[in-house]
Amino acid sequence: MGNSKNYSYLCLIIIFINMGETAQKVLFVNSEIYPYLPESPIANMGRYLPQGIQERKKEIRSFMPRYGCINERRNQLHEVIRLSGMNIIIGDVDRPLVIKVASISAARMQVYFIDNEDYFRRKGVYEDSEGKFFRDNDERAIFFARGVMETVKKLRWAPDIIHCQGWISQLVPAYLKKVYKGDPIFASSKIVLSLCGDTPECDFPENFAKKAAFGGLKEEDVKLSNGMELAETAIRYSDGVILASDKVAPGLVEYAKSLSLPVLPYNAESIADGSCADDYNAFYDKI
Repeated sequence: MGNSKNYSYLCLIIIFINMGETAQKVLFVNSEIYPYLPESPIANMGRYLPQGIQERKKEIRSFMPRYGCINERRNQLHEVIRLSGMNIIIGDVDRPLVIKVASISAARMQVYFIDNEDYFRRKGVYEDSEGKFFRDNDERAIFFARGVMETVKKLRWAPDIIHCQGWISQLVPAYLKKVYKGDPIFASSKIVLSLCGDTPECDFPENFAKKAAFGGLKEEDVKLSNGMELAETAIRYSDGVILASDKVAPGLVEYAKSLSLPVLPYNAESIADGSCADDYNAFYDKI
């Protein structure tokens, strides 16, 4: 009788453990999120896709850069002291990492912001007032990617899927596979990359790859001389690719297919009516 009771308790414990593991965790690494930036296809996807995935019973966390054009008072951003305080070294210079958070109450969703005085306090997002691509956008991409990964480690929140949207997030796949894959937080993480048609058309500084090198990621592991090479690097280290725009360079689509990666085709109708969340959710489950 005693053994039978113990067996029943054991079964209940196993059931509760399995119930706790059923909610898949999805980390969104966004370049833009509405309403913090004006509406656009990328900003709207950053706003509504996480909500849609959350409504489909997955846990989500969402990140974006804290660009200088974001009004902190109006959007009620505040610093998360327990997550801030570390430095990220880029080009032999220590850059303080500041983490802020705000809530989108209608979606019951929090957004984490990666901030740094030198990189993200200017008013332009990627360009100056004359329309010139910021010369340090390469370092801003490095800081953002590493800042997200380090913050997720501090949160002790292990994502099953890391979904990158927008070019400034495109170093995350290489960092995951070369630097963080051995960390228990990221041991089971898979990368999904959305190609959003926002690939920069200009060249990056010659030493971008050298500055991006960190831990297990070596300079020779990445090609980063221009936007196309950055996107190809992101594809190479991803587990699945989503075509989120009809403006994606055909060469990038062919490159993803040449690697035999799962590719979710662009569907303008499902994006317009919001049903793309079903497609994306199924894609996560397939990866």
